Amino acid sequence: MEAILTIDINTTSVKVQVYHLSGKALYQKQGSYPTFHPFAEWSEQDPEQVYITTLFVVKTLMNEFVLPNKIKIVSIGFSGSMHSVLPVNAKGIPLGQAIIWADNRGQNQVKKLQDSRLDTSLYAQTGTPIHPMSPLMKIAWLESNKGIFSEKVATYISLKEYVLFQLTGQYRVDESMASSTGLFDITAKKWSTEALNFAHISSSQLSEVSSVMDSTLMLKPEISKSWGIPIDTQIILGATDGCLATLGAGIISEGKAVISIGASSAVRIAGKELLKDQKQRVFNYLLTDNCYISGGPGNNAGVVFEWFAKEFGDFSEHAYIEEVLDEIFQRIESIPLGADGLVFLPYLLGERAPIWNANARGSYFGLHINHTKSHLARATLEGILFGVYSIGKMLAEFRDIDEIRINGSFASHPLCVQMLSDIFGKRITANLSYDGVGQGIALLTLTQMGIFSDLQTATASLNFDQEWLPNSDNHAKYQAYYGLFERLTEKLEEEFEYLAKLRDF
Repeated sequence: MEAILTIDINTTSVKVQVYHLSGKALYQKQGSYPTFHPFAEWSEQDPEQVYITTLFVVKTLMNEFVLPNKIKIVSIGFSGSMHSVLPVNAKGIPLGQAIIWADNRGQNQVKKLQDSRLDTSLYAQTGTPIHPMSPLMKIAWLESNKGIFSEKVATYISLKEYVLFQLTGQYRVDESMASSTGLFDITAKKWSTEALNFAHISSSQLSEVSSVMDSTLMLKPEISKSWGIPIDTQIILGATDGCLATLGAGIISEGKAVISIGASSAVRIAGKELLKDQKQRVFNYLLTDNCYISGGPGNNAGVVFEWFAKEFGDFSEHAYIEEVLDEIFQRIESIPLGADGLVFLPYLLGERAPIWNANARGSYFGLHINHTKSHLARATLEGILFGVYSIGKMLAEFRDIDEIRINGSFASHPLCVQMLSDIFGKRITANLSYDGVGQGIALLTLTQMGIFSDLQTATASLNFDQEWLPNSDNHAKYQAYYGLFERLTEKLEEEFEYLAKLRDF
């Protein structure tokens, strides 16, 4: 039997799956790695650990399932999280840790760009909001702090590019990933001269840009031998996790939105036209020549819920955080909507869309003597979901959204999906057997192989047979609480800035 392999290098883990040529998932393995926070605003990962984890997970999957069942891997498709930056030397050796999307150290670079009044033109060119998450800001920060390097930076790449370089010996970045850097002109499809000048680098310090369908890379002989995959196996460059999660939700045209909630969150829509936002809140990333994925990302989703579990969960009877999380979800069900007047602002990592404020911070508002840990848990989840809703509300200013689909780790919790349906006041559909990103990689790869004639045909093969309908009474109550959530966020904006100055005092 022939099959394809999908490799998703995401924020918390690498997930490897085997798909039948019909698009059905067969096998899966996953391996995790940590994120380090040496300073409050820094978020880093060890590139070698990410690469070694990828090697190990693929080899384990091959040895446990693929080779014993005599399955032939005919193509490998890739995905990766956006906004990571890794400086490497001329030999491709990392000169430090990889800076990931949650890192906020580039705040001074953001202010410098805004003061120069280049922000409007660069946002229009690149489709990437002006924020420390942007690789443009990270590279500008690194270039202004060259003293931390022991030798010259030859190239700036993402973690996905680093893994591909180790596997193939070549630097290559897909148009989807390039379009999320803040350095790529998404209309002209080339590196932006203005952005390069601001970062003080040249295009030679970035990877060659290719289509998401590019299949010219080949595995190194030693990787081919280790994995047991023929050296001439086709490698599909693939796209970003965000674009592929949208594709994996069956969304390739207007009218629908997808909510993705994992470590972070996002609400995304697809279309042939860019969303033009004068307030610079919306991202526009490329999937293919005639398809833009637009939307907004949130910093504070699963990572915040796991923070709550680690700090307030009961580990005395459970060995794994997944068990603690399940228990917390059970306790949430016993608490009424609104957590008896407790509202949580989830901005533990600052925030991206829609407020784009790296200095925003989390808080519980309305605490009283009768509140318990279960109330805090309910308020925490509601605050995370209000953050997601705020992104959806922003997108509704530009497009009509008739139906919402959901994927990501939170989609496996029916309580969470029902709460989202009630908050949005809309029907939500899903297929919980699908892994959104993995399914997206599979559809892209199978289309490149000619199994599907185009991506529209590929998405038509998906079935979303699970649905959640909104409760009108709950929707009205949530709207009232969301109004308070929104007002608190707005009123605390000056205090967020003041607190940031106090931290540096």
